Amino acid sequence: MSETVANTPSYDYPFGTLSTAMVTPMTDAGEVDYDQAAQLAIKLVDDGCDSLVVTGTTGETSTLTDEENIGMFRAVVEAVGGRAKVIAGSTTNDTRHSLHLTSEAVKAGVDGILATAPYYNKPSQAGVQAHLETIANSVELPVMVYDIPGRAGIAIATETLIRLADHPNIVALKDAKADYQETTRVLANTDLHVYSGDDGLTMPLMAAGAIGVVSVTAHIAAPLFRELVDAVHAGDLATARAKHFEIDPLQRAVMTHAQGAVAAKTILNREGVLASPAVRLPLVTPSEAEMAAIEADLAEAGRTL
Repeated sequence: MSETVANTPSYDYPFGTLSTAMVTPMTDAGEVDYDQAAQLAIKLVDDGCDSLVVTGTTGETSTLTDEENIGMFRAVVEAVGGRAKVIAGSTTNDTRHSLHLTSEAVKAGVDGILATAPYYNKPSQAGVQAHLETIANSVELPVMVYDIPGRAGIAIATETLIRLADHPNIVALKDAKADYQETTRVLANTDLHVYSGDDGLTMPLMAAGAIGVVSVTAHIAAPLFRELVDAVHAGDLATARAKHFEIDPLQRAVMTHAQGAVAAKTILNREGVLASPAVRLPLVTPSEAEMAAIEADLAEAGRTL
């Protein structure tokens, strides 16, 4: 186990305050590398994360088999269970399939469920609500709803989120809508624990009342995010603003030139954290132009590959 490099305060939230949406490490042959996943989970917790999302979007869940998803849940629970909350990205656009994967995640010992808006189907808001409430009804764990219209093809309407907040198991929202006004309405009208789902919006959303972030950039910047999140909780916006600016080129490197999983795996591989940068089709490794842009942003932050 690596040495702890960031002190992680204790917050009384079921999903913590700083979560990394973990990549799923793979071998060069494209097989899931559970040992690397365990080592990565330990590093992220040592770096200050108090929760980890396993096989969410960044974890390439849509191209994993059920057995691989469940294997990832088990590997990360075994590696860091008890030290950090393990959140299972166990839902799909098929409610029945989501119930199966969620049941298996519970058996694996996870601490909570990330339930995404059903993608591709484009159901009505009544269908979205029924899907998410059916999943929440199936567990005795806290559920974080994931609103990401850019990927799902639909937004979860603010009115729907307000209704979902009445469910006793639905306690949090990962907000990747990038609509500050609508997030403000959710914060003003519910008791949901709101997490930024956009790395670059962490500080402004927290200034309005969000309690943390589910981050991809935290793969390479967890200690900085830890400082930002803790500063906001302490009411020290000057420090939070400084960390926001410090993080900015790193989040641009990870989030703006290639898909987040692609960029994160490539950087982690180049820095010696992951043995392979492999992703599964239809994802591909960065082009030369994308890599040059990633390296330029990292250089702005004082990082070289």
